[in-house]
Amino acid sequence: MDKKAGSIEIVCGPMFAGKTEELIRRIRRLDYAKKKYLVFKPSIDKRYSNESEIVSHNLRTCQAILIDSSSEIEKYITSSINAVIIDEAQFFDDGLIKVVDNLADLGIRVIVGGLDRNFRGQPFGPMGNLLAIAENVTKLTAICVVCGEPATRTQRIINGKPALENDPLILVAAKESYEPRCRCHHEVPSK
Repeated sequence: MDKKAGSIEIVCGPMFAGKTEELIRRIRRLDYAKKKYLVFKPSIDKRYSNESEIVSHNLRTCQAILIDSSSEIEKYITSSINAVIIDEAQFFDDGLIKVVDNLADLGIRVIVGGLDRNFRGQPFGPMGNLLAIAENVTKLTAICVVCGEPATRTQRIINGKPALENDPLILVAAKESYEPRCRCHHEVPSK
């Protein structure tokens, strides 16, 4: 019996780079190809919708299963599933790395989207390790709000100023608290 070839694809970059938009584009292609797939997102992400859907910043949507932990994904998997899409992967626990690897070993195409760096400019959650095991990585950029050059980082803004290095790591928000920045204009002041 031939084994199905699974794979891991990562779509990453800063906020406002179009990561979820790219996931939705790939989902539409799966629809067109008549492939069976499941979409997951962390229940913590309620920026645009409290419902079970992923939502891009331009408000395109796709139905999703809300989960609290990466370990919940495998209970939804059946032999008929061709692909698994996971949005906002940076909010999941490190168990996601093994889950994603196991799914690919089962012959499933796994597409993961998320911020590759936190507001401090460091690898965010499980994303660094997911990038290391992926067969394909699409790293998107946004536009720096300061100079207009490609932005690879996410700047957190608190009361009109860059967030401090010791501010809490997780703050689920959108453009009211974050903006894309290039390396030159990304700031992380210490105390």
